[in-house]
Amino acid sequence: MASAPLAAVAVPPYQVQPLIDSVFSGLPASALEGVRARCAQAYGSEIFVGCSNGELMRFALQADDPNKLESYTILSRQSLPNEKPIDDILLVPSIMRALVQSDSRLYFYTIPSLDPVPSNVLQPVRHVVTFTVDHRHLTRPPPANTAPVPQAVDLCIVKRNALSLYSLREKLFYQKEIPFPMGGTLAKRIGSALCIAAQGYYNVVNLEKAESFPLLPLSQAMDDFIPEPSITVTGDEFLICSWTGQNTLGLFINTNGDPIRGTLEWPSYPKTVCLDYPYITTLLPNDTIEIHNIENQSLVQVIPAPAPSSSDPTERTRLISSLSGYLVPSTQRSSKMRMVPVRLLRGPDVAVS
Repeated sequence: MASAPLAAVAVPPYQVQPLIDSVFSGLPASALEGVRARCAQAYGSEIFVGCSNGELMRFALQADDPNKLESYTILSRQSLPNEKPIDDILLVPSIMRALVQSDSRLYFYTIPSLDPVPSNVLQPVRHVVTFTVDHRHLTRPPPANTAPVPQAVDLCIVKRNALSLYSLREKLFYQKEIPFPMGGTLAKRIGSALCIAAQGYYNVVNLEKAESFPLLPLSQAMDDFIPEPSITVTGDEFLICSWTGQNTLGLFINTNGDPIRGTLEWPSYPKTVCLDYPYITTLLPNDTIEIHNIENQSLVQVIPAPAPSSSDPTERTRLISSLSGYLVPSTQRSSKMRMVPVRLLRGPDVAVS
């Protein structure tokens, strides 16, 4: 497959911008042995990081000195009750909650403070393989001070042989359970449609009718390579990846399971696929980031991935997207806050009768 030039053709070039130079700066080396950042999400000017030791870290973008570049500094850190690796963090701004998965349990925290929700209000859910919230509910704005009680969000928890459906607001309300003997390792939801990877296949499940059917295998090749499932929500569609043995195909599927648009292609199987509409960014095993246009499926840019630190050359594993985006440190705001002389003009004399 032909590759795109390093300079973008249709869009300004993307650039790699550091956000947090070192997540663990200031912590003793004895406490960091084998500890890594595993997941992250952003809310406003804050970034939440989940670590392999069960620690949640909260960073904020601050500009205390107008002569220095804005930077993210740590505000707080706390450990989950089990101190096991954190697998995922999902933010739900409309109800000001962070859903944190660790050791087959789903915990609930408030945002942006990351205070744990009391167990008498929301108890952790057990036996969680993976989980997903209706994407349409994730895009709801945070509540205003004068707004009524926020609408509930629909939560689907994938267990070993069932799909458990809940309604989440200030408390968690059980709706129903759908038997799903195949299990599942990754799932995304749009309305009543669930796209789930299970036993080497992508499947679509109609949660209202409790019906499912297979879409496409994760791998169409007769080789030993077993790809990780990849499901990305692109508006009202799912983007799924399938390895052919020669390259990887990215297919857009609607909520009925029908293919739409065209097909994306990559020379190898992506480590991560992220949406930055109207672009899809993918991290490939050759340490490059490819950027495709969703509308015409063209490859518009290729940029090198950031180099890992010298202390741990294997630390970079994937891209992480955030629905609300990430605020990037900038000197522009600081420069505007500097003290500057201002010439005052005397106004015309006013005649007094």
